[in-house]
Amino acid sequence: MRRNHHQPTDRPTNMPADRLLTTVLRAYQEAPNPFQADKILGTTYSLLTSLNNPLNLSLLTSHFLTARSIWQQPDGPRTCLRIISIFNTAAIHVRRNELEDANLPRGQPPAGSGVAAENWARAVAKGLDDRSSRWQHTLVLAGILMGMEGEERRYLSWGLRSTLERAVVTAANLALEDNSQTGALGRSAVVLALTYAFPLLSDSNKALLNGNALLPAVVEAMLGEEGFQHGEFVRAIELDITPAGSAGWPVDSPSAKRIQELESRPLAQNMGPLSLLGVFAVQHARDSNIVLRIQDGLLSFTSSLLDRWEHCALSLIDLSVESAKLSPELLQGPWPMLWQLLKKVLFSVVAVLQPIVGRCLLDPRLRNDHVAPTLATKTLHALRNLSFISSRQGGSSFQVYTFTYLTSLDILTRYPDACVRFLQETLPPPTSTVPPPAHQALSLFYLNTAEHLPLSLPTPSAEALIITPATANLSLTSWLTSPANTPPSSLTLELFESSHAALLSVFSCPQHSLLTAPLVPFYIDTLLSSFPTRISPRQFRLAFRTVMQVASPPYPVSVTHPELSETLLEMLRLRAEGASTAPLPPTPDALSPIPTAADQPAPTNELLSEQTALVLALVDALPYLPTHLLDEWLSRAAEASAAIADPRLRDVARHRLWEVLASGELDVDRAVAGVAWWGTRGGRDMLGTGSEPMMSGALVQSEKESSRL
Repeated sequence: MRRNHHQPTDRPTNMPADRLLTTVLRAYQEAPNPFQADKILGTTYSLLTSLNNPLNLSLLTSHFLTARSIWQQPDGPRTCLRIISIFNTAAIHVRRNELEDANLPRGQPPAGSGVAAENWARAVAKGLDDRSSRWQHTLVLAGILMGMEGEERRYLSWGLRSTLERAVVTAANLALEDNSQTGALGRSAVVLALTYAFPLLSDSNKALLNGNALLPAVVEAMLGEEGFQHGEFVRAIELDITPAGSAGWPVDSPSAKRIQELESRPLAQNMGPLSLLGVFAVQHARDSNIVLRIQDGLLSFTSSLLDRWEHCALSLIDLSVESAKLSPELLQGPWPMLWQLLKKVLFSVVAVLQPIVGRCLLDPRLRNDHVAPTLATKTLHALRNLSFISSRQGGSSFQVYTFTYLTSLDILTRYPDACVRFLQETLPPPTSTVPPPAHQALSLFYLNTAEHLPLSLPTPSAEALIITPATANLSLTSWLTSPANTPPSSLTLELFESSHAALLSVFSCPQHSLLTAPLVPFYIDTLLSSFPTRISPRQFRLAFRTVMQVASPPYPVSVTHPELSETLLEMLRLRAEGASTAPLPPTPDALSPIPTAADQPAPTNELLSEQTALVLALVDALPYLPTHLLDEWLSRAAEASAAIADPRLRDVARHRLWEVLASGELDVDRAVAGVAWWGTRGGRDMLGTGSEPMMSGALVQSEKESSRL
């Protein structure tokens, strides 16, 4: 041990620090004692901020990283986090003391050790020698970097900061590239350190990280014992439920405490930064085979998690009946904690899948016809396995999920055989009884996915894999409409709407026209019987409009069944005449409008009655009528609008009819017919007085503009 030497000659000798250093070095060699560990760590921090000899700082750091009392029985990543915290806090205080000392009058004792921040950082870094492991070096270096440069602090010169950043990267790479020496704890330590240090690294130093070695370590930390524990926390819940098969999950059970304890672990608390580190590792891993192995690992994890959840009695509790079946204590404690953890699983797994799918678009080793469909299929399987989480209260409505899901579908649709195989593998089994909520989520995922695939399917496959399951859900004998589904499950409405959307997607494909004509009457009858109890006004309007479009040129159905479009409109008009005039309750798509394509009816915030919604659907269909029928049905639409008793609702229908005439929804020939109806065939009088709309294509003359003729 070297005595502390003062740089200024007027500073008193710091004997207590010398004796404390001797004491702590002796304590480092003692057997592990949990009761003494806190004191040892506290003393180490104190010495880091009080030793004024850089050589002793190096000595302290070197012995600290080989201390038997600390490292013989470490408390996993918690110990690693404490090491980072000690050096982080010490660095902050050293720099703070330096700033305070700069303003002290000459002769007054310094506030701290008197060692400049940069000299302190160099001295501590010199203690990172061959006696300790590279992964331990990463902890110390990350702590110094955080303390000196974190939270917009700029304590170091540019050169020293760059050197420190490179040291963090080098230590991390050397540790991760030597699995035999580093071990599981070391890999977790490196990943933990990088979650804190990564945002502070420059892009050039980030690029030096070895993605091939980092990626497996990140996923191991995410899914392993210090992360999501391979989903074992779900199995532990099932063992604690009493009586077996019931919803009795004791709030003080070991499994409930396990979830609470898991949430407090360093890596579990840092899943957001850990996921970002995983994204970087996927993007920078040079070996594509490692990326594919990671995807297989994520798929295996999600599959086992779904299996464990399906075998857990809590999975039988639907969101709609939670408050009735679960105790208030459970609803206020472990239950939301469990779902918070499951959502964290969803976000973390999808975050890593997203760059994998992104690489499939750019990496020639992944985007070829041999790998791409398999990669897309596995991604969709992983998302399907997590559907019991993502279908709960809009859990899938975040951008990363949307990109991952839709991009995987885009890739898959290029391979018809892969589309058929995926739908065959995930086709829900037919059932007449109410399936468990997890199975309902799987069915919903299937229908939503199938909606995107008809263009890639042969007609027999479209019939067997889309038409059959969708019509089963919409039939009068479906479990969705059975008394056993009372109160309706939380996914009932979504399953109805997804079934409608899946059918419409098949109808919209010209190559499946042989299926369309026989099914349209059944579908319209089902659509009318489902509204308004099981489908929202906006969804109803969109569905009817799509069918009308399919029944019009240039679709083949318009040639084989030219009378179909007028028949459908007549069915709708007759239904509107006897429909209820009471306002309908607002639906989610009315309260929270979502962006819509130009050819879709935009959601409206006005309350609608059943009658008004039917009239609006009739008006929406006008742009698809054959030209020779347009004049007659414009009159009927105007009459139906005028028949609405409530003036507010009548104005909604009238405004929509004006919009169809004036907004450009009609093509040239239909617009000419619309102008003739409005001007010479009584259209203006039928709609009543009010501000006159400008017809599509009209030339506007400003009030201030006069003729020059």
